[in-house]
Amino acid sequence: MSFYKFVLVPFIILLTIGCCVGRPLPSKLADSTKQPLQTSRPYNIAHRGSNGEFPEETAAAYMRAIEEGADFIETDILATKDGVLICSHDVTLGDRTNIANFSQFADRKRTCEVQYVNMTDWFVVDFTLEELKLLGVNQRFSFRDQQYNGKFPIITFEEYISIALDAKRVVGIYPEIKNPVFINQRVKWSDGKKFEDKFVETLKKYGYKGSYGSKEWLKQPAFIQSFAPSSLTYVANLTDLPKVFLIDDVTIRTEDTNQTYYELTSDSYLDFIKNYVIGIGPWKDTVVTTKNNYLDEVTDLVAKAHARGLQVHPYTFRNENSFLHFDFHQDPYVEYDYWINKIGVDGLFTDFTGSLHNFQEKTSPLSKKLI
Repeated sequence: MSFYKFVLVPFIILLTIGCCVGRPLPSKLADSTKQPLQTSRPYNIAHRGSNGEFPEETAAAYMRAIEEGADFIETDILATKDGVLICSHDVTLGDRTNIANFSQFADRKRTCEVQYVNMTDWFVVDFTLEELKLLGVNQRFSFRDQQYNGKFPIITFEEYISIALDAKRVVGIYPEIKNPVFINQRVKWSDGKKFEDKFVETLKKYGYKGSYGSKEWLKQPAFIQSFAPSSLTYVANLTDLPKVFLIDDVTIRTEDTNQTYYELTSDSYLDFIKNYVIGIGPWKDTVVTTKNNYLDEVTDLVAKAHARGLQVHPYTFRNENSFLHFDFHQDPYVEYDYWINKIGVDGLFTDFTGSLHNFQEKTSPLSKKLI
């Protein structure tokens, strides 16, 4: 067993269990001592942290991603019943946590409509932060390491920010305004503000500001992302931080405008949204279509985005054979090479931060060690 297994993993477990319940706010190490964000190659975006190794969107997953060389740590932001912003991809709790083990919450299960689909489950909006902190997060995929199930709590948006700011080098954040229609319908703040307002207020509280590439931005880099275009146009009036429009399967309708992503990848729509965003974050299969698990046709989406000065950060890159198309011969490095050097993307959302970092260290001119 490696040194990492003997020493680092137990250390992370102890640290995250101790620090994520009432974790202190960021100490913000002296900026002059931090190695700056690299900007000379596509961004390594830790999708929900290093969730190929640890349960997603936990302190352990984010700390591991930073150790492995992530440029940005990515998260999804939702809100609790008492209006606290938390890191969670799902508005439901049944699959992602061990809530089924808590008999006191059995009667909280109910049916809600989420993005045009009725779902029966426990919902984050029905629980206070104090209640959610009782739960442990589980690994999403059964074929990944299950030993940490239930050992790490849900963390808040502020705790996530503190992890980035406390890193020994500049590490960016990449939070998503998740399910804003659902949240705004069910969570109300006493000051009458919206989910998006609270989201931006949190970023401002911790000093996140500045347009892409500015001195302020490079000091504390952040991208704001959402599948809901109306949320992005709304927050464009609240902050000059760069925004990324996420794009799902072209047949899916947006939560807020009821348009398909096919409509929202048209030339006319990209001409509109480019005034509000700096990039798009498309599902990989909207960039290169597939057939029988082989790559099929390269669409013109990247070319259209680049022609409008937009960056392209596709999702999600995963090491397991079940996610790798046959063209890549079960080798994630071959997949990275294809997307970086043939498709020409500007950033990649990956579940395995270390793999992407190792690939780029071996193949790009930027070889300085980040850790």
